[in-house]
Parts: sequence; C-alpha cells; structure tokens
Amino acid sequence: MNIKITEEALHWFKEEMEVSAGDTIRFYARYGGSSPFHEGFSLGMNREEPHDVGIMQTIDQVHFYIEKDDLWFFNDHDLLVDVNLETDEIKYDYIKK
Repeated sequence: MNIKITEEALHWFKEEMEVSAGDTIRFYARYGGSSPFHEGFSLGMNREEPHDVGIMQTIDQVHFYIEKDDLWFFNDHDLLVDVNLETDEIKYDYIKK
C-alpha cells in the first residue's frame, strides 16, 4: 500500500496544523463513524511519533505514516489524502491497487 499526499493537502497540513520539516503525521483506524470498508470505524489523524511503522511517505521533509497495527483498515487500498475545496477540510480516498 502507499500513501499519496496532494500538493493541496501538504499546503493544508502546513497551514492548518503548522507542520514543518521533521514533523510526523499518523493516519490511524479509530472507533466511530464509518468508512467504505468498515462500519463503525473511520480514519483519524494526528501529530504523533511512530512506534512500529507499516508504511511511511515523506514529502518536503514531513513524514506521513500508518502503523503496522492499522494497515488492516485500508483493505489493500492506497490512501489518497486531498482537500475538499468547498469545505477546506482534508478528505480521504481509497484507491484499489
């Protein structure tokens, strides 16, 4: 699996979360909500240091990652992180490999 971050999403992280070079952003499965694959689970994210990285993508020296324990959530899909231009919020798409 891969993590893909659009230019717009990278800009959003820098502006809204004030990330800079060396920062780490974790995407994780959280209880509550829903996703295309798992009712009762949704995708969360926060700034957190990695413990057991399953996949990491580094863009402009910002590290985006998913822990090994959360890989099940993606059901063999890549994660595309983009921005909803109408709401100016992060949105996630799941792309079958």
